[in-house]
Amino acid sequence: MKQVAPGVTQLTIQRFVNVYFVESATPGEWVLVDTGLPGSEKAIIAAADQLFYPGTHPEAILLTHGHMDHSGSALALAEHWKVPVLAHPLELPFLTARAVYPPADPTVENGGTLAFMARFFPPQSFQLSSIVQALPTDSKEVPFLPEWRWVHVPGHAPGQVALFREKDKTLLGADAFATANHESVPALLLQVPKVSVAGAPFNYNWQQVRESVQKLAGLRPENIGCGHGPVVQGVEATDGLQQLANFFPMPTTGRYVLDPARLDENGVAYLPPAPEDSFPQRLTLAIVGVGLLAGAAWLVQQRQRRRQEGYPTTQYVSSRRFPTGSGKYQA
Repeated sequence: MKQVAPGVTQLTIQRFVNVYFVESATPGEWVLVDTGLPGSEKAIIAAADQLFYPGTHPEAILLTHGHMDHSGSALALAEHWKVPVLAHPLELPFLTARAVYPPADPTVENGGTLAFMARFFPPQSFQLSSIVQALPTDSKEVPFLPEWRWVHVPGHAPGQVALFREKDKTLLGADAFATANHESVPALLLQVPKVSVAGAPFNYNWQQVRESVQKLAGLRPENIGCGHGPVVQGVEATDGLQQLANFFPMPTTGRYVLDPARLDENGVAYLPPAPEDSFPQRLTLAIVGVGLLAGAAWLVQQRQRRRQEGYPTTQYVSSRRFPTGSGKYQA
């Protein structure tokens, strides 16, 4: 666990997914921000018991958005602690099994390793109807955290929110951006700090993503924790985010770059056509090529084995007898 700022602790699960323990102004009270992938509940409960006291529980669980790596353990934790789960109203269709998030875009420019892996991710929709509640939108104050306000930062998810504490410029940025190169699995696993674009294959509206980054950069944060990547602080945090906002690397190709998906309170209202993905054809050719190489290797291996065992290989030995010049047969 690492401290982002006083009363804010980051827990990294499975080396690349972050959740946050945020303490309230009231001693002993705290809120869990995000819940990691499915199966993360034991690690989160153990960390909470260590950070606070055995048997502790939050006042609530707040989901910055509903993607699987943020809401995966929400149901298990809510049932264990008997606490509500809060999410922006625009996330509720996807958290109550009424809608499915837009498909990932594996063709997006500079998508890196994550884009390749996105081809194999299942559709994302969850059934949390029994526990999830809408985050109140009549105020920007975060429930149970009076010193914090939430900031709507769509583009990666329609109801994605970041959390900001003005007094010490602490920002929990969700997946509005990342603090490690999100397109490089090694960089994520090694937790190499770098303020960068987050989740490119899952960004359904790139203009909104850029505007969200610019909005958060305008807060001039000095302590940053995101959904992915290490804690960054000081000049590295403030200038790094401003640099990303000033020189946002807008992709030139991809399903949602020029024609974004449109989402509303009911889920997905419009999806642009999926571009041609040459990967399946390349994969088929690669499989055929590997098969041919494997077959050739097997034939060579069999020939070598027969030669070692003394069997003839390419020569044919005949048992016929041929006549000699004298008219007699010679062996």
